Amino acid sequence: MKIASRSFPVVIVLVASLLVPTRADAQDVKEKSFAAPNKVQIKVRMEGPYTADVPLQIVCYFKYTPEGAKRMTGAPVELDKELGGVIAALRQRGEFVGDELETVCIVPPKGSIKAKALLLIGLGPEEGLSLNVLERVGRVGLREAARLGANRAAFAPLIRDQGNSKLSTGDVEVAVVKAMLLAYDTEKRLQKEGLAQPFTLDEWIVEAGPNFFDETTAAVQKALEQASASLKNRGSEPYRQAK
Repeated sequence: MKIASRSFPVVIVLVASLLVPTRADAQDVKEKSFAAPNKVQIKVRMEGPYTADVPLQIVCYFKYTPEGAKRMTGAPVELDKELGGVIAALRQRGEFVGDELETVCIVPPKGSIKAKALLLIGLGPEEGLSLNVLERVGRVGLREAARLGANRAAFAPLIRDQGNSKLSTGDVEVAVVKAMLLAYDTEKRLQKEGLAQPFTLDEWIVEAGPNFFDETTAAVQKALEQASASLKNRGSEPYRQAK
């Protein structure tokens, strides 16, 4: 079949429009991986909690107030939209207030988010936010992952999306990641002595927005250095003393 020459420009334009990806598609998802103690891989990934395909997704919320709910933007809004408003309902009814270290685990309905389980951890009142609180969050997140048997977990603090900038993004991740790694080391030591159920954490994913990816990456590196130094100073004697 012979095509008239004047048709070629039209064909070329149409094909080009199909082959050139959109701006969002062209940009690969940024991620950077680190080898951590006890053979854990820490991955910083530019991703939201509503798209991560993991056994366990962990997110954090301040203690509920109507004013705080109005300030919420971005990832937590999209997350709850995917869930059909489950989180907002729990909070408004006082069934997950968000007191410090309060937890609730949700099984996402089919067709919503990709994570197999969603763990909500309370941060307590906004004015009480501190690095100590975040270290406790890191420990609780790890221990809940162990209890659920989740070998891969993703973590998003959602602090900035709730309108709070008291602590830098980097400081938040240093506190959480360091505490998580130390808690996991305790789990592994307990396992060696037969004092804990078998559990292996293969990967901990730190979710970061585009504006905070580099800061988060640097923070994870710092957390690894601090955790490694702390582990060297841990005693090697068994927890259980022989009778």
